[in-house]
This record gives sequence, C-alpha cells and structure tokens, in this order.
Amino acid sequence: MPSLPKPPRSPDDEPDAYVGLGADQAEERARGRGWRTVRRLAPDAMVTMEFMPGRINFAVQDGSVVRCWRG
Repeated sequence: MPSLPKPPRSPDDEPDAYVGLGADQAEERARGRGWRTVRRLAPDAMVTMEFMPGRINFAVQDGSVVRCWRG
C-alpha cells in the first residue's frame, strides 16, 4: 500500500510579529519567509475553520494588520 503524502510544513515564524505592519509589507515578509498562501481578511470576516498548512491569515483594518494566525 502506498504511503500517504505528508502535508507541507508551515514556516517557523511568529504570527504576532506581523500585527501593526502595513498589509503590503506583511504580505511581502510572509512570502519571503516561505508562506505559500497569504490571506487578507476584514477583521469581522466570516471564515471556515479548516487548517491549511503553509497558509497565514491577516485581519486587515485601515491598511494595517490587526490580527494574524496560521492555517
């Protein structure tokens, strides 16, 4: 039986370090640190709760990151 593929790992990065950055700067930094998917959301956006390795989420208000989390 073939083995199941391993999910990609998320970069070793601290999400709280992105809070307070401009959204464009945060996205550039995240991509440079290896995040495959960067998702920008409104602070009150409704989102599904599935965890996706390699994705970082930014809640953006007035052009700045106000919250950041993995997956």
